[in-house]
Amino acid sequence: MTVVSEPAGKAETNNPSDVREITVAHSPDSDDAFMFYGLATNKVRVPGLRFTHTLCDIETLNQKARAGVYDVTAISFHAYPYIQDEYTLMACGGSVGEGYGPMVVSPRPFTPDEIRAKRIAVPGKLTTAYLALQLFAPGVETEVVPFDQIIPQLLEGKHAAGLIIHEGQLTYDKAGLHRVVDLGRWWQKMTGLPLPLGGNAIRRALGPKLSLAVTTALRDSIQYALDHREEALSYAMQFARDLDSATADRFVGMYVNERTLDYGADGREAVRRLLDMGHKAGIIGIEARVDWV
Repeated sequence: MTVVSEPAGKAETNNPSDVREITVAHSPDSDDAFMFYGLATNKVRVPGLRFTHTLCDIETLNQKARAGVYDVTAISFHAYPYIQDEYTLMACGGSVGEGYGPMVVSPRPFTPDEIRAKRIAVPGKLTTAYLALQLFAPGVETEVVPFDQIIPQLLEGKHAAGLIIHEGQLTYDKAGLHRVVDLGRWWQKMTGLPLPLGGNAIRRALGPKLSLAVTTALRDSIQYALDHREEALSYAMQFARDLDSATADRFVGMYVNERTLDYGADGREAVRRLLDMGHKAGIIGIEARVDWV
């Protein structure tokens, strides 16, 4: 799905060559849709810029970021060290778990120690969920499964356990699954920090001035959605994967909030700590150089 946001003001009537296209990619989830609502529906406009939005699952976006496909892209923080030469992190737009996050769930109860000996279905090896799992259970055996197929395949008996992200964090129990560990809660107990899961990265080649303008536009889009929650949530419901409105509202609130406007000092420290730990554990092959715009 691609959404196009047109520029405002004189740029609309001037020579089209005067308008700069900014390619934006994010996942087709209710929280990302809520976040980008202002830009995707022209509630937030930037004269001289035209935003085109492409929607892909996060693991696909991680791979496309490594190829430098988009000007602005949602990424898993786990992927950032591999793209840091071409992209920098935007200071807004993060999905951060405040004592909650990806979960290991299973059809029957297991203890955290027992799960370390199981083969776990994971949504992708560049996801932050996978990084957190490997920190929790070093060397655990995994199998990559599309994120929206993990719960169905668990119910079919194809896996002993699965690592769930997105809305599955709120729906797994209705499916009759058992939570073994919440990695966001585990991380907070271990570090005292929130768990940074995903963020937005912007191509360094855009330069400081344009990068700042685009980052400000994203922050304005997030603020617009927070200020106009009902209409933004109504827009986001088309991406809510069969959630009812109350559950979708709860999910959006988990990952689009004041910290999405700005990570805060502890949020930025959490990003650095997570990537440093991943590198020292041998999970991430490149040392991260974290910087922000």
